[in-house]
This record gives sequence, structure tokens and C-alpha cells, in this order.
Amino acid sequence: MFPNVNYNTENLTNPDPMNLKEALALVDKIVFEQTGQHLNDLQEAVLRGTVEHQAYKQIAQDFDCSESNARKAGAELWQILSEELGESVNKSNFGSAMKRLHNSNTLKFTKVKEVTVSDSFNICPEGRHPPDTPPNSPSPNQQTANTTQPPTQDLSEMPKLGAFYSRTTELDTLKTWILEQRRPLITLTGIGGIGKTRLAVQLVRQIKNEFEYVIWCSLETSPTLAELEDKLKQFFSQSQQQNLPPIKYFQKHRCLVVLDDIQNLFLSGEFAGKYKPKDREYRSLFKHIQNLSHQSCFLLIGWEQPEDFPQVTSPNTRSRTLQLTGLDIPAAKQILTDCGLAEIDAGETLIQHYEGNPLWLKSVAAQIQELGGNLTELLPNNTILLPENLKNILQQQFDRLSETEQQILSLLATKNQPINLAKLLETAQIPPSDAVNALQSLCRRSFIKKEKNLYTLPVVLKQQVELFRANCH
Repeated sequence: MFPNVNYNTENLTNPDPMNLKEALALVDKIVFEQTGQHLNDLQEAVLRGTVEHQAYKQIAQDFDCSESNARKAGAELWQILSEELGESVNKSNFGSAMKRLHNSNTLKFTKVKEVTVSDSFNICPEGRHPPDTPPNSPSPNQQTANTTQPPTQDLSEMPKLGAFYSRTTELDTLKTWILEQRRPLITLTGIGGIGKTRLAVQLVRQIKNEFEYVIWCSLETSPTLAELEDKLKQFFSQSQQQNLPPIKYFQKHRCLVVLDDIQNLFLSGEFAGKYKPKDREYRSLFKHIQNLSHQSCFLLIGWEQPEDFPQVTSPNTRSRTLQLTGLDIPAAKQILTDCGLAEIDAGETLIQHYEGNPLWLKSVAAQIQELGGNLTELLPNNTILLPENLKNILQQQFDRLSETEQQILSLLATKNQPINLAKLLETAQIPPSDAVNALQSLCRRSFIKKEKNLYTLPVVLKQQVELFRANCH
């Protein structure tokens, strides 16, 4: 049972002892829900210092520990809070994050407990209800759902991720497709590290109570369709007496099924989205979901979409595809700040070189931090850093390419300026039809950029292509 805390965010920047006590109680509850442990003394000292605007150096002196230990304790706290609030939380924005929480009106704890926010934080075990609604009245979600019982959810395979950076537009787009337009099949694609799974986790957290059944399934081990159906049957049978085929549940109930890592269903060495022989039955499932009359939604997440999914859709098409691109400059700068590079002079250049890709930025930021924050100033102009872990990540995706795609990439890597299709076909030693198919596949994999009918290769991928070619010779 949560304590009855009335926590006013307006006074975070000028706390009185009571508010500080309440802040510690609230954060302690979040930490306990996430880790099973209460705040330790150092974490409490970091929070006290944060609310009182103390630097880590002062916090460490007051606590009689090293500054690095204080920073480490702080980093752990901000990671936990970022995951719970669904945004990047750090020492400098702790107060403003709480105010944004106030504006968004809800902070959900793990499991079924929630924090409800009106003019203050009211930690309420009964759940969320509007200000003038009695605690036992149904919420708006419950009033519109097709069930009188709480939703059945299995999110055990959904990753627990940290900070969520921006993506407001993408979130709104997905919500519109799923909740308003009721699209039955949605694909979320993009190159590795771009933030697909992180976006999907944030989306599921926000919309899961709009459904009667919600399940997140990882396809990392490439389960057969029969194995997936068995998992869904077991899930649905938890709350139903009948042992019905999953498709009957999709028709009878409002269900959300998330399939992560769908690229594991597809062949390597072929154009994007070509099914492995053992997984071709998934094609029939997805067509069935798209064409059948039902009230459920499948969300597919992966590096590439199935080959027969249209990238460009008409208003009448029941499926939709959202291909993620990099973060905008402010969100990407927050990543650099969280990685300790807030003051780096080449920040915007770094973001542009690494396409605003969160994973790429974190990888190179970690290398810069380890070798000294002025590393970029000591290197020749436009040097592209490729830490080993980033090279390994990129290589996994390069290994999936067909030979024709590799040839197109090698050609683009030699070009310093964007190139149009006519010039590309003229230069490539490949039959035009094959070259066009390879170009389409590379676009679907987010390997190349297309702007005004001009194609170019991101500089990070160009560097990786050059390494790949060097290793082949």
C-alpha cells in the first residue's frame, strides 16, 4: 500500500522539509518497484543535494565519499526514473521532469499501482480517475473497453529500457493508426539502434489499457508460427474457459499483439523481407490479420518489413508502416548531455555525422569520454569514429545484405555528393532491374537516404563499407 503523499511539484526548486520528505518517499517507491530495494543512504543524499541544487562535488563532500561514487549513484537513480517516467531524467532536469509529469497527469508504477496527478501528486492504489469522479467509478478507458474486468497482459518479454528521447510526432502517429483508425497491422522499421523498440515500449505503456488483451512476443529465437500460436493460446486461456484458436480471440476481443525482432523471420544474403522457408507461414498469418474483419492490432518491429508489405500506402490500405529516422538536434543533444558531453564543441557535427541514431551516439560518446572529452579536437577534420561495439553492430546488419546490395553500397561509398537514379544506373555494373530492386531494398533497410530523387550513403555507413571492402581484399 502506497503512502498518502501530497507532493506539490511547484515547490521542487525551493523545497521545504516536508516537500523534501515527500519527494524522497515518492522516489523510494519508484526505486523499490523497479529494483526491489529501497533508497540507500548515498542515493538519498544525491536526491537531497539535487533538490537543493548542490553540485556532485558538494554532495560527495557532505556525504564523505568520492565524487565518482556520487555520480555513479546519481546515474543509477536517473536511469530508474527515466524508465518509469518514459523520458530522460537527469540531475539538471529532475524538477522540470516532475512538472512535465504534472502536465501529463499520470505516472504509472510497475504492475497495477499508479500515481495520479492533479494539482499535486496523489498516490492512489485504486487507480486513475478524473478529479470529480468517485474512486470506484470506471475510468474512461474502462467505459469504452469491451470488458468489465481488468485487461489481461503479458509484458514479460517487453524490454525494460531507460530514457525515452522525444518522438512525440511518431507516438502520435502510431496512436492515431491504432486507436482512432483501428489499423489491424502496423510495422515499425528502421536501422539498428534508431530506437524502434524503445518507441514501441513507450507506446505500449501509454495505450495498453485500451485493450482487453496485450502481449509482447520476442522473435529473437525465430519461433515457428506453430510455436507462436501455442504461446498465444496459453496466454488467452488464462482468463477464458474455451480453448479457442487465437484468431477467434482477435475477432471477439480487442487485442494488441507486439512481435519484436521480426527480421529473424527473414533470410540473410537476400533482398529485405524475404522469408526463411520455415517461416513462410507467417506471410499467411499477416495477410489474414490484414484482411480479416476483427478489432485487434498486430505491431511488428524490426530492421526490415516483409517484402510484400507496401512502403507507400493508400488511404484504404489497412496496414501502415512507420520507418524511423534519427532524433532531432535537441533530443540528440540530451543524449550527449546524459553521456557527460554537454559542453562538447562539436556536438551538432557529431549528431549530424551519426544521423541522430541514439545507439550510434551513445557508442561514440562513451569512447570520447573514456579517452578524454577533447578527443574530437585532436583528430583530423571529419574523422568518423567507429568504436568496436558499433562496428560489430553494423556488421551484423551488413551480413544480411545481398551481393547486389553490397555492390550498390560500394558504389555509393565512392561518391562525395548525392547521386540520382539515372547516374547510378549508368555507373553500376549491374543490370538496371537488379540495381533498382537493390536500391529499393536498401531504402527499406534505412541504409541509404533519399532526398529529392537523390541518393546518398550516411558517412558512418560509408566508413563501415570501406572497412568491409578492405577486409575482403
